[in-house]
Amino acid sequence: MKYDKNHALLETRIPGLPPPKSGKVRDVFDLGDTLLMVVTDRISAFDVILPCGVPDKGKVLNQLSLFWLDFLGMKNHLVTADVDAYPAALQCAKDDLRGRSMLVKKVNMVEVECIARGYLTGSGWKEYQKSGTVNGQKLRAGYRRRSSSRTPRSASTRRRRTTRSGTASSSRTRSSSSARTRTAR
Repeated sequence: MKYDKNHALLETRIPGLPPPKSGKVRDVFDLGDTLLMVVTDRISAFDVILPCGVPDKGKVLNQLSLFWLDFLGMKNHLVTADVDAYPAALQCAKDDLRGRSMLVKKVNMVEVECIARGYLTGSGWKEYQKSGTVNGQKLRAGYRRRSSSRTPRSASTRRRRTTRSGTASSSRTRSSSSARTRTAR
């Protein structure tokens, strides 16, 4: 495990396991039939991972996910978040994993990230400058960078999730009704 000077977890490594697939904030270890998802303390902004982290941010995000999985009461991918119930190969890292990880089933995932925009910035601003649109929706002329983009229809940007290594495309995608109806196995 790699921590910064403020003890924010930036990278995960578990002895005996191959390196994880790393996203902006989460690291995922393939354990065969299941996956171990570890939420780090990394910070990302505009698709860039910053060199420092926020201590325990990963624990807060993980607990939020666990709350919503429980609260919604729907079938989902969670096997357990109890590190004492994790496989023996993970017990050497259980103190680092406690509160910030979950063991999950492998499922077919729809990789969509939705960004609700209240202000024109980032990729939305770049698109608006080029074509006067955000996610293909025409906006009126005259907006300035970081100005309110309130429109009769909400402007949202759907993007494919990217990994830290940049292996997944960050091109815009549209989710289909068939994709939205998939459930965990």
